[in-house]
Amino acid sequence: MRKLLIFLLIAITAVVSACLQEKPDKMPDDNFVLVKGGSFMNTKSNYYGKNVTLSNFYIGKYEVTQKEWIEVMGSNPSEFKDDNLPVEMVSWYDVVEYCNNRSIKEGLTPYYHIDKNKKDPKNKSENDNIKWTVTINAGANGYRLPTEAEWQYAAGGGQMSKSYTYSGSNHADEVAWYWKNAGDKYLSGEWNWPMVENNHNKTKSIGVKKPNELGLYDMSGNVREWCWNGYGDLDSNSSSTRVVKGGGWMGDVDELSYLSNFEANGLGPDQGFRVCRDE
Repeated sequence: MRKLLIFLLIAITAVVSACLQEKPDKMPDDNFVLVKGGSFMNTKSNYYGKNVTLSNFYIGKYEVTQKEWIEVMGSNPSEFKDDNLPVEMVSWYDVVEYCNNRSIKEGLTPYYHIDKNKKDPKNKSENDNIKWTVTINAGANGYRLPTEAEWQYAAGGGQMSKSYTYSGSNHADEVAWYWKNAGDKYLSGEWNWPMVENNHNKTKSIGVKKPNELGLYDMSGNVREWCWNGYGDLDSNSSSTRVVKGGGWMGDVDELSYLSNFEANGLGPDQGFRVCRDE
């Protein structure tokens, strides 16, 4: 009997040890939040009251930083340099490649199949000279971009939503860096670029402002964030431009339901992203 108990203890220890060893490859780290799925609770969302239900997913607490980008890609394209600032000057193509490279680096299955030699026939843009064909590897556990619906759901607080106008507040200054507060002094009046430029506006370190209901930072302001889907699509990239969300340091902070788009090969010092993973 004693030998049997010892054997069982050894077997249980081995199983527990194996599970613990597998966990880092399957679970995101503490910089991610598990967003519980469901229908939209934020009454200001354009999905509210619609037949749109999302599954659980993980999303980054913060915009991807320059330090994280350099660790994966080996260089820093950003205009405003600092490890803790969000990476910017990255195109949609850059960020889907980052997602795959980070997945490989961490032993995960890449979420995207990227064919750089085949032009995407759905992309009719005259300004996009890249047009890689990018498709999803179904069931992959790697990093990916949020869809616009996922982004808006998470930014709006998910099932914990208090129906704020911005991500975490009805007052932009509490949660967002944008043209009025991202420089030397607080600006007022009507937006104009010379005033913003002379105020030395720029990106700010991640996680400084107040988080939203889910503990997510900077989903309003700082840098605009790439989404997976094309403009006008719910969850695919079948149009010639890609959705960007949230607003950034040089312009107005966007309401959660505001939908904007950008050429997939476009980039700018106010254009960044955050990553997701399936549960």
